[in-house]
Amino acid sequence: MSMRGLRILVVDDEQDYCNVMKVILNAKGHQTALCTSGADALSLLSKNTYDLVITDLIMPEMDGNQLLHEIKNRYPDTEVMMMTAYGTIENAVGAMREGAYSYVTKGGNPEELVREIEKLQSMLELKRENELLKEKVAHVDVMLDSKSPGFLEMLSIAKKAAASDTNVLILGESGVGKEVIAQYIHRNSLRKNKQFMDLNCHAIAETVLESELFGHEKGSFTGALHRRIGRIEAADQGTLFLDEIGDIPLTMQAKLLKTIENKKIYRMGSNEELEVDFRLVTATNKNLEIEMEEGRFREDFFYRISTIVINIPPLRKRQEDIPLLIDYFFKRSQNEMKKPIHRIDPDVMDFLKNYHYPGNVRELKNIIERLVVLSEDGVVQKEALPTFSQRSKPENQASIQDERGLKEIRRETEKNHIESVLRRHNNNMTKAAEVLGITRRQLFNKISEYNLEK
Repeated sequence: MSMRGLRILVVDDEQDYCNVMKVILNAKGHQTALCTSGADALSLLSKNTYDLVITDLIMPEMDGNQLLHEIKNRYPDTEVMMMTAYGTIENAVGAMREGAYSYVTKGGNPEELVREIEKLQSMLELKRENELLKEKVAHVDVMLDSKSPGFLEMLSIAKKAAASDTNVLILGESGVGKEVIAQYIHRNSLRKNKQFMDLNCHAIAETVLESELFGHEKGSFTGALHRRIGRIEAADQGTLFLDEIGDIPLTMQAKLLKTIENKKIYRMGSNEELEVDFRLVTATNKNLEIEMEEGRFREDFFYRISTIVINIPPLRKRQEDIPLLIDYFFKRSQNEMKKPIHRIDPDVMDFLKNYHYPGNVRELKNIIERLVVLSEDGVVQKEALPTFSQRSKPENQASIQDERGLKEIRRETEKNHIESVLRRHNNNMTKAAEVLGITRRQLFNKISEYNLEK
């Protein structure tokens, strides 16, 4: 795995030596800045972020140890490497005690410096991965913290589904957090310590989707310079999450259906059959019943992926959760952008708590990020709200409701009709299915999809 180059600041009172260091470091893929004094280094650090400062120990006015002390006090996340032609064990121990990452001899073999930097790269890469993992877990936990009865009921179904290996189909509008629920299912399954592989099928061009899913051998097509392991093979023993499953073409649906049934795959360009053991979770914001009626989605594929159907309620039906999400996204945005917020205009909070959110949680997150970006002197003002949102203030909610798409209206009508038929026939599934003109299996899926009580 290739590692990201570091942002490095070299501090040495000899300009020629600085220039040599820049050539060496840039050749290794790092971004290198130079300065010739401790004071200049602190000035640069106040304006820019660096992963590593490499400083000479012996310098006039402010030596390397003094600079190290200032950096560790002001910028504790910046690593410092000391260099000196007067290398002694005492100097090395002293610098390390003060917080230096390492200590190398100036004028020695450049490979010694390169090796130390590579060690630091590995350490920082691991640290970043751990931080990203913690952030992802914390994000999922906040997204699942709910006071909404409908959302909590959905979570209960998801947790029960997680205990088995059955295929799960997650339904919900765009932006409701389908990937979060997929991760929740994985975390509560027996496969939780294995890989969670995800793929957004809508974001992948049809021409490369097969390679993404099944992988390919070197030379299997023009541009295939190396063997590639596909998402299905990478998910072996773990969970495979396919988002926007409603967007994959019919030919790929047929190939996936065979894979789900046999749990075997072939990489593109290979005759070697590979056994794979994965748990399948899929998601879509499309009405797959309509997609099947119009010939864009295979019925046999639908029944194979929808053993359990989980329907995530939209944010507008989780009003009690909105304050918690507002608080979370404001804190997250402030941390990411390093822009502290001291005051939020009451009109902004009123809007955020009552807006309809057709884009659900994703729209709430985007609006808050915009507000933080456009804040001035730590104050969020209503003028920073998006213009489309200002036209859709809470008092205009009725007009927003009337502007729903045909799919949403059809879903609501269908749900109400199924509920009415079930009531009239005392929840007799056979009779209700007969009246509705669908099979008992289809009716059961509809009840799960719409979270209806039988």
